[in-house]
Amino acid sequence: MKQGYFILVLAHSLHGRLRRIHIPHQVVYGVLALACLGGFTLLGVVSSYARMAWKVAGYNSLRQEVDTLRYSYQNLQKETDQKDQQLASLQILAKEISSAYGIKQKMEGPADISSEGRLMPTFSETLEDYNFLKSASFSTFYHRYPRMWQTNTRPGLWPVDGRLLSPFGHRDDPFSGAMAFHAGVDISAGMGTPVRATADGVVTQAETSSGYGKLIVIDHGNGFRTYYAHLSRYDVVDGQEVRRGQIIGATGRTGRAVSPHLHYEVRMGGSPVNPYPFLAKSTTASAPKKDFPF
Repeated sequence: MKQGYFILVLAHSLHGRLRRIHIPHQVVYGVLALACLGGFTLLGVVSSYARMAWKVAGYNSLRQEVDTLRYSYQNLQKETDQKDQQLASLQILAKEISSAYGIKQKMEGPADISSEGRLMPTFSETLEDYNFLKSASFSTFYHRYPRMWQTNTRPGLWPVDGRLLSPFGHRDDPFSGAMAFHAGVDISAGMGTPVRATADGVVTQAETSSGYGKLIVIDHGNGFRTYYAHLSRYDVVDGQEVRRGQIIGATGRTGRAVSPHLHYEVRMGGSPVNPYPFLAKSTTASAPKKDFPF
């Protein structure tokens, strides 16, 4: 006769007694079924956790890509803004050159003159013309014939309304305290005070330059150049023609400066000279009356 149960025999290690336990088949099958169900459940939990971890990793990766794209977009936006500013400066320079040389944007004549071809240059041609104006050949022409469109080419104006702080020549460096050569003069002025060109000329530099901070250099021809340093802003661009008394920027404390002021240099043949004789001869009404020993 087939038995409907399993027999589990237990033996005592000390007394040697045997004990039999009858376990029905249904109980064993039930335990095995529960074990299988638990295994499948545990496998499902582990699989769900793995999928969730994979999705989180994918989300973090996408988030990093979004941040990278956002950063790239911001850089492209900045470059676009800079290009727009350069284009605006180019347009201003083109208008100034057109005024200086009498170039007309429209050709005079009958209405059917359009058959002669386009009148305005393309953007690439405009850039080529602009690069030519900044090239060495044009600079040579300008240095030879500066007075064709300029008259006041010798510095003779106070660049800013203020008082002399530091002289030209050897002095104690305000940062190190050691003796150092000062290539210009320092003129005190509040932050944002307008700075004016001291003579007619062409801007050859309008950018940050190490210890000078924001610097503007103007070439006046005949070997004269003037430097305006520690500015807070630029009102001119590289290559722009300026006139004596024209506002070119504002005072600040950029570069190696402990307080807002203007560092002003006059150079002849590339070498700095004492600017005081040029300031002393100035007839500007707003020029300071204080004398400074040089």
